[in-house]
Amino acid sequence: MSPHDLGTAVAVTRIGHASTDPTIVLPGGPCRGPEYLEDLAGLGDTHAFAVLHPRGTPRSGGLSRGWWNDADDVIALADALDLSRVDLVAHSAGTRLALATAVRYPHRVASMALITPPASWLTDTPYDGAPIADIRTDAAFIDAMTSLEQDQPDTEEAFRKTFLRQAPATYAQWTAHEKAHAAVGAMSLAAAGAWFTDIPVDAAARIRSAELPPTLVIGGAEDLLTGVQPVVAYAQALGADLSMIDDCGHYPWVEQPGAFRRLVHEWLAERTHTR
Repeated sequence: MSPHDLGTAVAVTRIGHASTDPTIVLPGGPCRGPEYLEDLAGLGDTHAFAVLHPRGTPRSGGLSRGWWNDADDVIALADALDLSRVDLVAHSAGTRLALATAVRYPHRVASMALITPPASWLTDTPYDGAPIADIRTDAAFIDAMTSLEQDQPDTEEAFRKTFLRQAPATYAQWTAHEKAHAAVGAMSLAAAGAWFTDIPVDAAARIRSAELPPTLVIGGAEDLLTGVQPVVAYAQALGADLSMIDDCGHYPWVEQPGAFRRLVHEWLAERTHTR
């Protein structure tokens, strides 16, 4: 589907054939081509989704105006879909966009499911990923950790190479399945940098003080990128339900598809039931 099919500035991909109103999906990265979300562990069999391609992704082009301002695109997509209120499913960096949308447009967001969110920025809870790193001894992981500690790519080519070098640290296991997934979804250094521009200095405080819709946070118990306690504190600050998935890193629909599918299906089914 092209960016013009719904008359919006950004592209959208439809998943599923359910007769219900679609849930809007916000990918992470930031600004990673949302193909890496795959079919959300088969959730399209029972639910309908509209997956946003944020500004800065290949199909939408351009650059993000910052995750706070890009909330306007989420609402433009909701309007194009004729949705007065929307459920949001967001992954990683996309969780910031979901929160911005809920704070800036409180009457338009019915619920949020926030998957493996970067969390320390919201509560200043110290990162606690060292014990997670200690359980991994494979060579690919050790090299990935070296990259995370040392690499500072300053060109698009180096950025992509660095992303792939660091990928083994973002999953709980590093098998052929994870290797194939890591290569999906283009990213851009320029787009990732633009994602963090023009963010209000009080954005975190405004989010913490906002009256948010029902929210579910899904974390990976072995997610080295987020740690564990920061995600716990994040969920508490949002007044959200929290579910941690064992033996899972940053991509639960890839690593633990059954548990992920059950959690999100039950969450969305409950939202439909309570309206």
